[in-house]
Amino acid sequence: MEKITLETKNVSIEFPGVKALSDINFKISTGVIHALMGANGAGKSTLMKVLAGANPTYTGEVLYNGSPVELRHPVDAKKLGIQIVYQEVDMALAPNLTVAENVMFNDIVMNMKGKLLMNYTRIRREAREVLKQLNVDIDVRRICSSLSLAQKQMVLIARAIQNECNFLILDEPTAPLSDSETDELFRVVRHLRETHNMAIIFITHRIHEVLRICDSYTVMRGGMIVDTTPITQETTSKEIVDKMLGRSFEENFPKEICEIGEKAFVVENLTEKEGKVKNINMYVRKGEIVGLAGLVGGGKTELCKTLFGAYKTSSGKISYNGKELKIKIPADAVKNRIALVPEERRKEGVLVAETVNFNLAAASLNRFCKLSFVSEIATAKNAKHFVDELQIATPSIRQKVAFLSGGNQQKVAVGKWLAADSDVYIFDEPTKGVDVGAKQEIFRLINQIAKDGNCVIYATCENSELLSITDRMYVMFDGRITAELETKNTNETEIMRYSTGEVQEAFA
Repeated sequence: MEKITLETKNVSIEFPGVKALSDINFKISTGVIHALMGANGAGKSTLMKVLAGANPTYTGEVLYNGSPVELRHPVDAKKLGIQIVYQEVDMALAPNLTVAENVMFNDIVMNMKGKLLMNYTRIRREAREVLKQLNVDIDVRRICSSLSLAQKQMVLIARAIQNECNFLILDEPTAPLSDSETDELFRVVRHLRETHNMAIIFITHRIHEVLRICDSYTVMRGGMIVDTTPITQETTSKEIVDKMLGRSFEENFPKEICEIGEKAFVVENLTEKEGKVKNINMYVRKGEIVGLAGLVGGGKTELCKTLFGAYKTSSGKISYNGKELKIKIPADAVKNRIALVPEERRKEGVLVAETVNFNLAAASLNRFCKLSFVSEIATAKNAKHFVDELQIATPSIRQKVAFLSGGNQQKVAVGKWLAADSDVYIFDEPTKGVDVGAKQEIFRLINQIAKDGNCVIYATCENSELLSITDRMYVMFDGRITAELETKNTNETEIMRYSTGEVQEAFA
């Protein structure tokens, strides 16, 4: 098959106070799977948005098959067969439209001019055909807001390949997927490369997946490309990480010893009203980090939201230091000094249209108010403290959070709760979309929260993280706890057996 090339020459772009890209020379041909690696803020997503027509202020040249092209609008990129699937799926989907309408969204927008009626029969039929290519079984009549994160991701990928596509850019595509769903995605990606001669660009931090699926990789650091290399049997994860960070990296995170006290946060026979979580019995001691393990859809996120009052309960109780807590809405959880750092940070964890300053004070505004006025001096002092403490990369505390990298947005989401001085901290997939350097900083912060005598709940699909940072863990399957494990006495194999429901212990 004929190769098509896409290339940038001396491409640069600046945002207020930040040189995001500096003279980037990047080239890719169809028929390959290529990884784009780098720490948060390295410029990966910025570069891909240039290719997708979403960063029109770039300088330099973009060449398509050797000829200069202007990519100043997403339509310009789509006409050349350049499609991008963004990491934050809820920001890209139309939640109140059906699966079929979302899959066929580009086709509808491009072809409905002047037409009064849509052929829904055709739209549904073609959407089913695209999803069938992905081996995904989703009712195309379902409203997208009712889908799981994994299903939403597949809908977006289906939308991307529904049009003629030569270059498919996937931004953290496996972050919301289970192991089996990731395997299926990789099967589809290989199929697209081999039968459609498509180039697939992975923006990812999951190095083990890069070594498994990609033909080559490019590393970015500080808005510049530092290396482009084929992947061979000799390529190691440490080699890639060292290039990303510009220094040698110790892969394992050393768990700090914390003094663990008595049981403090206790959950008894807790059931969510719609059955998302069922008969949950668990406890967390002061100074303890307790993991919630399980596959995507196992109930971890649902349990975190139920504990925080976002989902209503039908039975059971929650207590802290022997006192029963009445938590009907999230405001009740905040009053009872419970914090939640949610999985979907842009949708639920931060206010992207507000400044770093405002976000870091958002969970504890009463501390910064005099009468009905917010003290700018007090919030600025608070923000400067946590920007330094958490090493948040921002040109100013007045920078809007929307312009920060994913890892720095996550630090802001954590920082606002540190400012609130809670007793119980719930982290749901806190390292999702975060590079290895930022991940260690988040681990350090969580360890410090535990060392200060607080209760910590850490929910993640990454079993290696659970084994690194927790003292004890509960494994979930189908909304229930299937096992309680001591971290020092377990391993990934045992966690996986309980995560798949192969073995279940009794939790009455």
